[in-house]
Amino acid sequence: MNSSPNKVALVTGAGTGIGKAAAKALLQGGFHVVLTGRNLEKLNQAILDIGGSKQSCLAVACDVGKPEDVKHLFSAIQKQFGRIDVLFNNAGIGAPAIPMEELSYEQWMNVVNANLCGAFLCSQEAIRMMKAQSPQGGRIINNGSISAHAPRPMSAPYTSTKHAITGLTKSIALDGRPFNIACGQIDIGNAGTEMTIPMAAGIMQADGSKKVEPLMDVDHVGQAVLHMAQLPLESNILSMTIMATNMPFVGRG
Repeated sequence: MNSSPNKVALVTGAGTGIGKAAAKALLQGGFHVVLTGRNLEKLNQAILDIGGSKQSCLAVACDVGKPEDVKHLFSAIQKQFGRIDVLFNNAGIGAPAIPMEELSYEQWMNVVNANLCGAFLCSQEAIRMMKAQSPQGGRIINNGSISAHAPRPMSAPYTSTKHAITGLTKSIALDGRPFNIACGQIDIGNAGTEMTIPMAAGIMQADGSKKVEPLMDVDHVGQAVLHMAQLPLESNILSMTIMATNMPFVGRG
């Protein structure tokens, strides 16, 4: 077990995009960082890209929607670092942008398992570790998305899970109080990642038109996650919205 005094942060969906940016910010902020996702090759490449090492970072392949995968992930964290101080529940997927009635049950459940069940399962294991470790406690940060407030057209599975994340965040914040476990949510709009590339060509609006939407540097999101993570446990950001200033969120629809 690593005896370094550095705090330990776990980032799900860390191979690309927001997760990778958050892992970079946390590493630069002095955390040991565990990166997880489905593709181990991408995770190892992400560690190289953010300047990590075998001492400061750990890559573990995991499908967060599968309980046994999540148990294996947290067992690896316990073995390598002996504790967890921050969990960033970032992993998530969307379904095809088609009318709701055309979605298959499998498409619906793929999103529910990744976005909601994954956050629940990882939070369960993190809470178990945070309760048992000394000093007791830690922080859970959930990626809610702007879709936790307002949907895009034809996004029922993604929007439903992101609304549910808000309830999960509040429940963890309440139930974690006696154990020095804080929980907050970061809602992100139009960070410049692989997922938002289509916005450069125009994306469907509520009135049926397509418009190019402004993007922001994903590293700004990483810094926001780091800010939440570095707060002393006596303080908590319950909800933060970070977005491209000129994106159509205020007034969407």
